[in-house]
Amino acid sequence: MFDFLDTMPWLLPIIIFFARILDVSLGTLRIIFVSKGEKYKAPLIGFFEVFIWIVIISQVFERAHSMIAYVSYAAGYATGNFVGIIIEQKIAFGILLCRAYTQKGGARLVEILHNNGYGATMFKGVGSMAETEIVETVIERKSLPKVHKIMSEFDKDIFYVAEDVRTRKSGIFPETESMFSRWRIGK
Repeated sequence: MFDFLDTMPWLLPIIIFFARILDVSLGTLRIIFVSKGEKYKAPLIGFFEVFIWIVIISQVFERAHSMIAYVSYAAGYATGNFVGIIIEQKIAFGILLCRAYTQKGGARLVEILHNNGYGATMFKGVGSMAETEIVETVIERKSLPKVHKIMSEFDKDIFYVAEDVRTRKSGIFPETESMFSRWRIGK
């Protein structure tokens, strides 16, 4: 399969480097999907991750006899982690619970969030310095920048936290555009 490497051995470190980037990036995504309970996506990604790894490691054992190949393997691993994190940030997969603490009228923030398509719930709390209103909303992770902007415009001193949520049921959520809706007939 890799017989061309016998005539062009200088290609081996390059192939190792880019294959490791691909397989480690897939590994990063697989771990994310496992942690989110995606029982169909994680094994599929895992198949390709391990397939790439076994092909490359076999070439390392068979042909790699130089420090350059070993460094390529390690550099590909490190770069793959970096690329995997960037990919994960771009797809922003998951659900978050945003909990905001404000002293500027939580009911108004609930209304603003609702007008933007987000469901929200408010309840009263007692903070270390004063009474506060706590507003919670469950959102898609990719919506966090928009919700952050809404909250910051509402109260420049707002304190909020965002936590991962594994599942959700019912509720008010903005309509999300399917990536396939752009190609529907009549659009």
